[in-house]
Amino acid sequence: MTATLDVYLEIGTKRVFAGALDWPGWCRSARGEEAALQALVDYAPRYARVIGTAARGLKRSVGIKDLRVAERLKGDATTEFGAPSQAPKADDRPLDAAELRRQIRLWRACGAALDAAAAAATGVELTKGPRGGGRELDAIVAHVFEADRAYLSRIGARFPEPEDGDVPDAMEGLRDSIAAALTARARGEAPAHPRRSGAYWSPRYFVRRSAWHALDHAWEIEDRAGSRSSSSSG
Repeated sequence: MTATLDVYLEIGTKRVFAGALDWPGWCRSARGEEAALQALVDYAPRYARVIGTAARGLKRSVGIKDLRVAERLKGDATTEFGAPSQAPKADDRPLDAAELRRQIRLWRACGAALDAAAAAATGVELTKGPRGGGRELDAIVAHVFEADRAYLSRIGARFPEPEDGDVPDAMEGLRDSIAAALTARARGEAPAHPRRSGAYWSPRYFVRRSAWHALDHAWEIEDRAGSRSSSSSG
């Protein structure tokens, strides 16, 4: 088990994200650095349960003293809006075959958590925010699907919009396309669909961003469906 956990901070003026560099999907935010690090610590058991057997080497009980801030990144408008948007330098590291498999396994586990949360919440009325805000269940799933479809262009690939609008049926196909594109990029292959403008994401950053998004919404669904106590109990 790791004695020290390397993390990064993405620092905005009103919001800070703390993310575990080697554990994509494990990323939480708060209004300040210490609060963000504490939020990351608080979610360690919940994250470990999501990734299951892939959690080998990860301590389920983590304290602030176990964290080492390896990178500090300046946030932007997206950070303030509520999403991490800066790629740590650590994500430029190459991926060998074993680490690529590990990254994809962790990423798929976060997607599976979204699927499980959505299935468990089917027919359940999700709680609203104090002003009545919050997407309905189908809209959350569709939002994650469309985000991943858009992210796919960042690694030089495409996935068609579902002709019948059936997002759950198309989700697995999208994930398979993403896994194939990540593998191709990690091997140094040319993009199947080159971008006309804008930079490509590294495979590590794609996994980090997509895994965070799926898991953030999975936990939102669980919490709004009133299932957090059962899903996050020890």
